[in-house]
Amino acid sequence: MPAEFETLPYPAARRMVSDAGRLAAKRQLIHGLVEFDVTQPRGLIREHQQKTGETLSFTAYLCACLAQAIAQHPVVGAHLDWRGRLIVFHDVDVVVLIEPQPGATAFPHILRGANHRGVRELHDEIRAIQARPATSAQESGWLVRFGAHAPRFVRMAFYRAMMANPHWLKRLAGTVVVTSVGMFARGGGWGVGYAPLHPMAITVGGIAEKPGVVNGQIVPREFLSLTITVDHRIIDGAPAARFAQTFKELVESGALLSAPLSA
Repeated sequence: MPAEFETLPYPAARRMVSDAGRLAAKRQLIHGLVEFDVTQPRGLIREHQQKTGETLSFTAYLCACLAQAIAQHPVVGAHLDWRGRLIVFHDVDVVVLIEPQPGATAFPHILRGANHRGVRELHDEIRAIQARPATSAQESGWLVRFGAHAPRFVRMAFYRAMMANPHWLKRLAGTVVVTSVGMFARGGGWGVGYAPLHPMAITVGGIAEKPGVVNGQIVPREFLSLTITVDHRIIDGAPAARFAQTFKELVESGALLSAPLSA
């Protein structure tokens, strides 16, 4: 007769996930649930796959668009230091969460200076880290290896110190975070994430086919569900809306996929 339950060890890495939730609960976060028409870029990615057999990372494409949008509206990526000043960085370091193996706790990997890089370069880096997680400085670094085993009060004190120093935070945790939940299931739907450390977080949901209006005609289109989370202490609604519009235009146009993408 099969056992009614089993007892499994709690992964040490999930202690840091729990820490993130505690930090986020103390922040003044607002969430915007939006839909982007991604028919054009998805079509370009499929064309590339048909020509080369390679599947481009849609996450890499979104990160490239996000970094360009933040570069045009840098205040949405500003960090607040311990003296109450806004520190606005000119490089956008995008954090993506990578699952080293099915069921394992995802770890953050930083795509440095993403606003100066193209989709191809970001795609290659993401694929390389997915193939060899240990090559990521964030996965093999001392913070991941030892942080989860430190007492919680030590970890929380470290987080508070890091958040008070934006330059240190940027070096260790990047400037904006992207998490993708839609890649694990089919169909549309939003995920409402949180931003424990960063002024902005993007939660990528599912993609669903819906009717859309193009040139006055109702045609099937692909819509991406996406959640933009911002720290309201730093970002007001109007700047966030202007950023979102730029981000939407970049994503929907597919312009960043017009550059040569051959490996």
